[in-house]
Amino acid sequence: MEPLVLIAGAGPTGLTLALDLARRSLPVRIVERAPAHPRGSRGDGIQPRTLEVFDDLGVLDAVHAAGRPPAPMRVFLDGEFVMERTMGDTVAPTPDVPYPNGWVLGQADTEAILRERLAELGVAVELDTALTTVEQDAGGVRATLVHGADAEETVHAAYLIGADGGKSTVRRALGIPFEGSTDESIRMLLGDVRADGLDHEHGYWFAAADKPMAGIALSPLPGGRSFQFAAPHSGTDEPTLTSLQRAVDTYAAGMDITLTELSWATTWRPNIRLAQRFRDGRVLLAGDAAHAHPPTGGQGMNTGVQDAYNLGWKLAAALDGDEAPLATYESERRTVAARVLGISSALLNKLVDGDEDAMRRGPETQQLDISYRDPAERGPLVSGDRAPDAPLKDAAGRPIRLFDLFRGPHWTLLCFGEPAPLPTASDVHAYAVLRPGTTAEGSHVFDTDGHAFTAYAATPGREILIRPDGYLAYLAG
Repeated sequence: MEPLVLIAGAGPTGLTLALDLARRSLPVRIVERAPAHPRGSRGDGIQPRTLEVFDDLGVLDAVHAAGRPPAPMRVFLDGEFVMERTMGDTVAPTPDVPYPNGWVLGQADTEAILRERLAELGVAVELDTALTTVEQDAGGVRATLVHGADAEETVHAAYLIGADGGKSTVRRALGIPFEGSTDESIRMLLGDVRADGLDHEHGYWFAAADKPMAGIALSPLPGGRSFQFAAPHSGTDEPTLTSLQRAVDTYAAGMDITLTELSWATTWRPNIRLAQRFRDGRVLLAGDAAHAHPPTGGQGMNTGVQDAYNLGWKLAAALDGDEAPLATYESERRTVAARVLGISSALLNKLVDGDEDAMRRGPETQQLDISYRDPAERGPLVSGDRAPDAPLKDAAGRPIRLFDLFRGPHWTLLCFGEPAPLPTASDVHAYAVLRPGTTAEGSHVFDTDGHAFTAYAATPGREILIRPDGYLAYLAG
């Protein structure tokens, strides 16, 4: 069977989208130009909203098992320990926000978890497969795939998604400008290395006392003894074990730190760009193909995952004959990407200026406040806002959460204080949310502690429809 959706690029964005489509039993192919899956931590910070996405997609337990909380950072100036800092305050979970803190897991490990879940649904990443040409008409897309050295294949698909990174072949084939800048004056050496002389439960910052914000960082990675290494680029250095060791010897002089086992390395420079548009007919862009972020704030990978999560259900609707949701993809996600680029850029500017606040992370980086509401709408909870979680009990008295009701590719209708009406569509799951002691026919749950009524500002008779991506579609009553 020809695929209904072809995805170019098997990073976190492409994998998330493929997984969302596969769980809807939609034919999908995902191809990757590289001959092997990448190694290295790269985007290792997973934000709270992305953890909620991973909960819905069924991979959160694996992500939690493989990762770790952010480690406190020990600061050394001129070789002397001066303080211990954290990137942000640890926040206790609340009924509406069950995962309020970020999580650390190397990007390669995150991708491996997504691939394993995707394989369980019968879809495998096709490595060493380059998309080379794209043509489209009103009926679909025709793309040329080259497998290995020279085996060509022509693929016909209803939609093509370019999730193929900052140098996106798909974006270039469409002639979409990638507006922004690359700052060649700032360069960093990045890599994953072992440093067995350091306590792996902590991160480290080494700098000179007279330039405390110009130094090197080693952040512990879960699942072994490796640290993610970041150091200023000295000009001509290539990202090798020798050059990273030279940076340690310079900034941590006298501390006798030996680096070994360099497993991944690169030279990074600020590349801040936004695609002029995210869609051209039946071809759409997502992730780094649509927006390139500096690493400050840990937004790039997370924004790409959110692109895919926003896009999956809209593609499903379009394939079922309803184009209206897909028409909102660019307006919703490009607006978010522009805002997030502003956050990342502001943190980068603080870092360059030597502002210590550049090392702190606030609520604006967690992506929990992403909203697709109409700017004219007002109120504590309106259409387009993230749907909060809350603890409940099911009809048998067993603990359950609103997120448990939302989990899956369906829409969810919550009817507060009264029986839920019979849904008119098969992809809508309806529940009555009742106070204890109330009885009702049909599917219902009990708000034993009142958190659900409070989170949704609900009075008896209020109906709330929630999109498959966990955002409010409408509130009535």
